Amino acid sequence: MQGITKALRLHGRQLRHAVLQHMNKGIFSWATLISRIQSESPTVIIPHIGLENITVSEILKAKGEAEARAVYWCDTSNLVHEAVKHMTAHNVGALVVLKSGDMKQLAGIVTERDFARKILLPGRPSEETRVEDIMTEEDKLITVSSSTNILRAMEVMTDKHIRHVPVYDEKVVGMISVGDVVRAIVDQQHQEVKQLKKYIGGDYY
Repeated sequence: MQGITKALRLHGRQLRHAVLQHMNKGIFSWATLISRIQSESPTVIIPHIGLENITVSEILKAKGEAEARAVYWCDTSNLVHEAVKHMTAHNVGALVVLKSGDMKQLAGIVTERDFARKILLPGRPSEETRVEDIMTEEDKLITVSSSTNILRAMEVMTDKHIRHVPVYDEKVVGMISVGDVVRAIVDQQHQEVKQLKKYIGGDYY
């Protein structure tokens, strides 16, 4: 049980650091996200295997077979208006962008933030602007692989101030959000706390 306690302290510090860093920069309210996750019914999305053993692949599997295999995308020639409608229809905050004419080649990513900053604020017409004009291009794109540990994924998101990361294994196999990562971390810690309570309560001998 000492190992569980040590792990909880270590990962708890990392999570608090990420929360405070984002709150201080005013980029994203981690505290609000975590509060919402903790207020929901505690559903185990990943078996209790410890944070050091959880990879991005586990997150994709936990999202459900259909969703894990679904990569929501658009291509560079699509209009921004079409891309936003696609995000809304699937309740996602970002789309992988593939190169027009070659649906296997990753071109970048387009997010709700891109729409807000590059379309809404300057007053550009989304019906006349193409995705390639507002997306984050491939040379600036941050990706993770399915084998990336979730703590490393959280570190990347925190350092780069991003909320969505494509999962790339020689081809795009999915997308994870900061919500997916935080949910998995909170869920694992919730299970560790339950084990500690059982131990303290005498359920372990």
